[in-house]
Amino acid sequence: MTKVAPQQSLEVRVRRIHRRDLNRTWEFLKLVFRDVNRETVEYQRPRSKRRFMEVYTSEWIEQLLYEVDGEIVGYSECAFEATGDDNWVNPRWFEKRGMRPLFVEELAVHPDYQGRGVGSFMLDQLQHLARTRGCTHLVLEVAENNESALAWYRARTFYKLDAAIFLAQKVPGEPDLLPPRRLKRRVKTAEGEEPTSPTTGPAPSATPARGSARKGRAAAKKG
Repeated sequence: MTKVAPQQSLEVRVRRIHRRDLNRTWEFLKLVFRDVNRETVEYQRPRSKRRFMEVYTSEWIEQLLYEVDGEIVGYSECAFEATGDDNWVNPRWFEKRGMRPLFVEELAVHPDYQGRGVGSFMLDQLQHLARTRGCTHLVLEVAENNESALAWYRARTFYKLDAAIFLAQKVPGEPDLLPPRRLKRRVKTAEGEEPTSPTTGPAPSATPARGSARKGRAAAKKG
């Protein structure tokens, strides 16, 4: 009887990102969010490579890589304060409610490793960071039509804080380009081809007018 070798047990490891990881992490994020970004008004992540590179130098942001045999299978990015000129949170809202949030900016799992416990490990790691830094909540943003992500978070006791909905109104107006226009036809006359109007027949011509005037003068002499 042939013995089947046991399948090697894989481990997922977490570490802080290094400068040498930035380019391949950027490519990883584009892969993970490619399909989601096709279906949402606002790009979910990543927003621009320049901005992603700037995050690396920020003092208040943690960037963590999750790897299996050296391959990136997950990435998380979190901030302990609302940073940046265009951040998406109102700190006073949390202060009034006695909440000290850890803002989860990114949480991405490789498509080939979804459903294998990588996401749960990442969430455990973020909860651990929150506890060690004195934070009381994990706070993140999810597109309302990203149903798989919403279901995953709700199954882990995340709840909705507020509603930000994109609204659109169709503005009636005229097209900026004119509609098609019929071309004039060319018809053959005794003196050659002449253009005609699309609706009223031959267009006025200077030559026939002069001819009519000459006929008029000849008639006057006879009279």
